[in-house]
Amino acid sequence: MAQLAGVRRQFVKAAMSAPFLERDEERALAVRWKDMRDEQALHHLAHAHMRLVIALATRFRHYGLPAADLIQEGHVGLLEAAARFDPEREVRFSTYATWWIRASMQDYILRNWSIVRGGTSSAQKALFFNLRRLRAKLSRDQRPGDSSRMFATIAQAIGVSQADVELMDTRLSGPDVSLNAPVAQNDNSSMTEHVEFLVDGNPLPDEAVSEQIDSGRRVNWLREALTVLSERELRIVRERRLAEESATLEALGDRLGISKERVRQIENRAIEKLRRALIERHPDDIAGAMI
Repeated sequence: MAQLAGVRRQFVKAAMSAPFLERDEERALAVRWKDMRDEQALHHLAHAHMRLVIALATRFRHYGLPAADLIQEGHVGLLEAAARFDPEREVRFSTYATWWIRASMQDYILRNWSIVRGGTSSAQKALFFNLRRLRAKLSRDQRPGDSSRMFATIAQAIGVSQADVELMDTRLSGPDVSLNAPVAQNDNSSMTEHVEFLVDGNPLPDEAVSEQIDSGRRVNWLREALTVLSERELRIVRERRLAEESATLEALGDRLGISKERVRQIENRAIEKLRRALIERHPDDIAGAMI
C-alpha cells in the first residue's frame, strides 16, 4: 500500500512539473494526432494537461471517492477530448478539454457515490453538484429554519421541483445504510436490523384472502345479472364497460347501424336494468350501489 501511494505521488509530481505548451506547439500536436494518428503527439498533449485533470479532481474531493480514481476518470475524459478536438477552431485545447474532464468525473461520481442511482437528467445532475453550494450561499442571506423557502429558491434556480430538492438534500445529508445494519439490541440480546422497520404496503394475508373471495363473489353476481339483458344491450355493455379498451359511441354505432345517441340510450337503459337485477337478488350487499 505504501509503495502504491509512493507511485501515485510520483505520478502527480511528474504531471505537475510537465512544461506548459505554447499555443502553436499545442496546435501542432493536435494536428499530428488528428491527421496522422501520431501516438507520441497524443501522449505529449495528454501529459502536458494532466495537471488540469489533477486540479479538477481536487474540486470533487468532498464526495468521499478516491482521488486516484477521479484522476483516472479525468484522464479518460482528457483522451476523449483529444479524440474530438478540432485544431482548426482556434480554441485552446485546455478550454475544450475541461468540459470533457469534468463530465467524466461527474459521471463517475454519480455511478459510485451511492448504491442508489440518481441524477439521470441534466437538471438532476445540476442539482446534485450544486445543491451544497447554493444552500450554503442562501443560508447566509435567509433566516435560520426557513428551509422550505430556501428549497423553493433552489428549485427555481435549477429548474426542478421543490420535492426533488428536498429528496436530494436528504440523500446528501447522510451515507447509504444497509438494511441489515443493526439499529438496536433488545432484551434477548438479538440485534434489530433496519429491514425490520420497513412497512409492507401490501394488504395483510387475511385481507388479501377476503378481497379475493369478495371479488369472485361480485364477478358471479355480475355474470348472473347480465342474463337480464338483451343481445344488443349485452354487446354494448361488454364493449363499452367490460372490454380493456372501451369502444366509442360513434364506432359502436357504426358497427350496429345506429346513431351514437341511440347507443348511449341503450347503454344507460342496460346499466339501469343491471342495477335493479343486482339489488333484487342481493339487496343486503349492494343496495344503492352504483355500477
